[in-house]
Amino acid sequence: METPIERIRLSQTAKDQLIKLKRLTKIDQWNILCRWALCRSLAEPTPPSPIAIPQDSNVEMTWRVFGGEISEMLLLALKQRCYNDGLTIDKETLATQLRLHLHRGISYLSGDPNIKKIEDLIELATKN
Repeated sequence: METPIERIRLSQTAKDQLIKLKRLTKIDQWNILCRWALCRSLAEPTPPSPIAIPQDSNVEMTWRVFGGEISEMLLLALKQRCYNDGLTIDKETLATQLRLHLHRGISYLSGDPNIKKIEDLIELATKN
């Protein structure tokens, strides 16, 4: 399956938020936290706000590293979400929506006062 983006570069704000999440959850890899963040945003009923996101940090990863073994599932979930939101699923739209969802999810996770350890992420994912 063709990837929507070759390299993902995060904003400095997202990097700072991920550093906080790494400290709280003890999850050391950026890509794993980013997968959690993408899924957190995709689970929201509303689409992310279409804002410009700077790519001004030194945190960068390839799609392959980002998605790992579940990259195809993540891409399918993103495509389904675009379809549900009435968007096209061309490469540019997918890349834009990936960045928007990823950054929104990082913000949501980092701002959640209930996330203090890795078990809190698991509880968040399994409730309802």
